[in-house]
Amino acid sequence: MNFIKFIFPFLIALALVVGLNNKWGQVPPLGKFLDPYNGFWANSENQTIPFEEKPAIAGLNEVVKVYYDSILVPHVYANNDHDLYMAQGYITAQNRLWQMEFQTHASAGRVSEIIGKDALDFDRYQRRNGLLYGAEKAEKLMAEDPTIGPILDAYTEGINQYIASLDYKDLPIEYKLLDYKPEKWSNLKSGLLLKYMANDLSGGDSDAENTQLLKMLGKERFDFLFPDSYDDFDPVIPKAKEWDFEPQTVERPDSVSFPLVFPDDKATEPDPQNGSNNWTVHGSKTASGKPILANDPHLSLNLPSIWYVMHLNSPSVNVFGSTLPGALGVIIGFNDKVSWGVTNATRDVRDWYHIDFKNAEKKEYRYNGKWLKTQKVIQEFKIRGDENFHDTIYYTHHGPIVYDESFRPGNSKTNFALRWTAHDPSNEQMTFHLLNRANDYDDYEKALTHYDCPAQNFAYADVHGDIALWINGKFPLRWEEQGKFIMDGSRADMDWAGFIPRAHNAYMKNPEQGYLSSANQIPVDSTYPYYHYDRGYEHYRNRRLNRKLETLENITIEDMMRLQNDNYWLMASEILPGVLDSLNRNNMTEEQKTAFDALATWNYMADQDMAAPAYFEIFWDDLYRNLWDEFYGLKNSVRRPELPVTLQILKEYPNDPYIDHQETDTKESITDLYQMSFQSAVDSVENWKSANEKELTWSNFKNTRVQHLARLAPFSTDNIQIGGNKHILNATSGRHGPSWRMIVSMEDPIKAYGVYPGGQSGNPGSYYYDNLIDSWSKGEYYELENKANASDLNNIIFTQTLTSGAK
Repeated sequence: MNFIKFIFPFLIALALVVGLNNKWGQVPPLGKFLDPYNGFWANSENQTIPFEEKPAIAGLNEVVKVYYDSILVPHVYANNDHDLYMAQGYITAQNRLWQMEFQTHASAGRVSEIIGKDALDFDRYQRRNGLLYGAEKAEKLMAEDPTIGPILDAYTEGINQYIASLDYKDLPIEYKLLDYKPEKWSNLKSGLLLKYMANDLSGGDSDAENTQLLKMLGKERFDFLFPDSYDDFDPVIPKAKEWDFEPQTVERPDSVSFPLVFPDDKATEPDPQNGSNNWTVHGSKTASGKPILANDPHLSLNLPSIWYVMHLNSPSVNVFGSTLPGALGVIIGFNDKVSWGVTNATRDVRDWYHIDFKNAEKKEYRYNGKWLKTQKVIQEFKIRGDENFHDTIYYTHHGPIVYDESFRPGNSKTNFALRWTAHDPSNEQMTFHLLNRANDYDDYEKALTHYDCPAQNFAYADVHGDIALWINGKFPLRWEEQGKFIMDGSRADMDWAGFIPRAHNAYMKNPEQGYLSSANQIPVDSTYPYYHYDRGYEHYRNRRLNRKLETLENITIEDMMRLQNDNYWLMASEILPGVLDSLNRNNMTEEQKTAFDALATWNYMADQDMAAPAYFEIFWDDLYRNLWDEFYGLKNSVRRPELPVTLQILKEYPNDPYIDHQETDTKESITDLYQMSFQSAVDSVENWKSANEKELTWSNFKNTRVQHLARLAPFSTDNIQIGGNKHILNATSGRHGPSWRMIVSMEDPIKAYGVYPGGQSGNPGSYYYDNLIDSWSKGEYYELENKANASDLNNIIFTQTLTSGAK
């Protein structure tokens, strides 16, 4: 009996020790996690600054001073570039380590190592899509560069010095929740970060969807519903541009046919809403007489924020702006002489090829009447809590086989290889290194020659009075319609003929109209001598932006702030009057009359406190679905006609075969579709009212939210009170929007302002994790200072001194 009395509490204690120190499913080891000194409590900061005041960093040559301002932006002052970038790596990791590593794990296809087999399909696609493949090439090229190689090494060492200083209690809370530790940083991870962004901004295409639609509709009907351009388009490069070069030609094959096969089950691609606004205004239109530049990239709204804001100063550079955690220097910003900002260039740089293998062994594939050998690569995936998985990827001269019988159900009969410029060796870091140090337009133009992928519109302004915009990247030289559909991988004439010469990329400098802008619209008009294509173009933000810039004079920074936060819904203004005229007000319910009156008196501003935008949004969604219901049932295609085509059909083609709703036995007219969609929209709004104890306002209805990168709800922010929507200059929808707003006036001294929906800290327990969201939602900005002398800085709340430590 005494033995039993002893063993029983012993077993309980043993069970507690085992249970509290081991992970159970998705639950972290509770013993470590709940430890009041080292567990999650250690991550609570409030408004305190948790940084070590005088950290010793092995490898620094001299002391580096870091001054943190009131929103925790670090102003880094170093005496040489080696120390500057080592300090940048250390400071970035100090604030964003988990985010940096998690994003590069996602890029490399290694999320299964953290969360288990549920991520295996995602990881396999990332490897097959070629992000690691491209990053390895980029790493090699950067290492060989005598400028980038050494400072990238310093940046990496700075990150690793910070990682080496961490105990369990110091780890970001996500490591504790997910129960793993950071590994050493490497230059490859910085390459993976760049490919992560290349995928986010150029990793989508419509080749498979177009091929399916071509097979279903025929060429004539496809061209009508999916044209390459629109009648009233407003391109990035103004239509008056003359092309002062002799273009290279590429012959279209005498016989062009497409195999009309496509993968039945595609992986999820990046959000097609990823885009941006930027513009640059000449001094002839500004109150100061100097140019003003504005930029707001539109990306998924995440916490920690995708951007980290820094000021970097050494004898060779004095630059301020936003950077990507894991990247060298500043990506969007300004120095003492120039400013620049980027938007997505809407240029397709991904093509798919149907591959004919000789047999099931896949050692050879047909090409140009011969059999070429493949390269076989076996990829290993470590899976948390499970056995390792091995995936065999075959490479052709086009690129990797992404879809075959071993990946994604339903693709058993076909093999598809991907050709993508992100797979090619590139050194985009050199572009930003040179932009950070640029003094004038010539420096800006030289910097852009190093930039390949993802294609971007680089807007520019300087203190000398110049403005410019280049559509920049590495663009395939194609014959007309090449790459719009899946191509026959056995034909040599389906290969890219090379690349458009860099000097032939479209650009404009100091236009007569006094401004340049881009908002992800079609890049050029039909006079541009090279074929270009993309899966869709913005058609409303750009026109609203250019109308405003055309009419504004004596422009101020405040005017640009108002323009970035402009909520005018141009698309609604072009369709709604005709809709309201068609609706039958007889026998309307009280709820329908309320909706009608709200829409009839609406000024088309999607302001946060209005009800009309909510009614219009759901009406338009219902109308669009009712009109194009034939497309919603397709197995693979997620492409449906774009908004300009939809509005054109509604206004000009009342007898089009698609003017019908398939679920009914009768043939509906446009008026019938309007009436049906209006009634269902009102019903949906009433259901929303019943389910939500909130006032019907636009912000409550669309529920703008900034979600944690790992979708951890307690670390996310919901129901942000803000207007706007996609296709509006303030492109803030539910999960997407302006991820960084910046305005720079190139007067003397330079004046700059910025804000973003997040905070400088990556720690959810910190005041500085999301403290900027409220200002961002209200359209408020913070002054951005890039003082050459630290003594001139304002609002400094903490100073950190980085000193050299022993290796």
